[in-house]
Amino acid sequence: MANIKISDILKKYTMVIALILVLIFFQIGTGGKILFAQNVNSLISQNAYVFVLATGMLLCILTGGNIDLSVGSVVCFTGGIGAVLMAKGTNMVAAVIVMLVIGLLVGMFQGFWIAYIKVPPFIATLAGMYAFRGLSNVVLQGYAVSVTDVAFLNVFGGGADCYIPDFLGGENMNLTCLAAGIVIAVIYVLLTVRTRISRKKKGYETGALAGEIVKVVLISVLIIWLFYKLANFKGISAALIWIALILLIYSYVTRKTTMGRYLYAVGGNEKATRLSGVNTKRIYFFAYANMGLLAGLAGALTIARAASAQPTYGQGYEMDAIASCFIGGASAYGGIGSITGMAIGATLMGVINQGMSIMGINANYQSVVKGLVLLIAIIFDVMSKKEKK
Repeated sequence: MANIKISDILKKYTMVIALILVLIFFQIGTGGKILFAQNVNSLISQNAYVFVLATGMLLCILTGGNIDLSVGSVVCFTGGIGAVLMAKGTNMVAAVIVMLVIGLLVGMFQGFWIAYIKVPPFIATLAGMYAFRGLSNVVLQGYAVSVTDVAFLNVFGGGADCYIPDFLGGENMNLTCLAAGIVIAVIYVLLTVRTRISRKKKGYETGALAGEIVKVVLISVLIIWLFYKLANFKGISAALIWIALILLIYSYVTRKTTMGRYLYAVGGNEKATRLSGVNTKRIYFFAYANMGLLAGLAGALTIARAASAQPTYGQGYEMDAIASCFIGGASAYGGIGSITGMAIGATLMGVINQGMSIMGINANYQSVVKGLVLLIAIIFDVMSKKEKK
């Protein structure tokens, strides 16, 4: 029984264990530099687009292992439009709305061909990858366009003042940031307790109390540790707020809404879902329209981070998003995956990128390592499917 329980734990928390091991490896390899407060903050800011795009990509993958290859080009296209509009004096709010609307329209355009005309997602989005990369060059006319709107840069995580001020007046540490971490940890504990009590009242299985306590304590300590690190370098950035907002919204969508249940159902068995009366075409359309919307948001985050837009931006972004989902436990066959797992996968990718950069590893070898990590994750998924059969 003990062996069975240990194997179950290893399967359930494989990516968490992998993340911890990778962190330990780079902590040793970088001489402790990877966990410097500035590097932890930089990890979040540099990978904000990955979390946003991977969230949308997960919904596409849930529908049957489908992906969107065009998101990197759409990020560049929407970002380029936003930068050009602001350079011409357009109000920041109007420019952001245009970016989001264009991203949504692009997603709806591709979703139409995929859902209603039955063009394979790989082909439809591959065409979009080429088309919108070309349109990005047209919009930017082949040149970089600077973004100087201070309000925009601060709101989307690119300005020097894109951090929540310390209202508690800490001298060497952002006490507001630390207090926020403690409050979040307490809320998490209370919600977990409430959920367990509710499940017990309804007669559902609640699992071992000891295991639940260990899990809650570890996650709470991790939350407080993260905010302690951030508090030692400026505090909570706008990028972290956007990441948290997107993860919370889509965690609710996938777990608590009818659309979320349908996404999993379509990926599990599309034919049975369709025969049960669900409009599966609408589910596909929603997944890709949503992907376009999030690509528009990622475009805003990208040009804010770089304070400019360039025709080369967004290259490889789709691969980072896809890898984050599969590394985080999403199934290549669809129907399996979670926002939490995706977030762990995105964090793991970010740690690998930053760790290798600090160690001075050649960019080509970095790509090799990321490819191997993705391959291992897919092999693990395939082997797990064979065991169940």
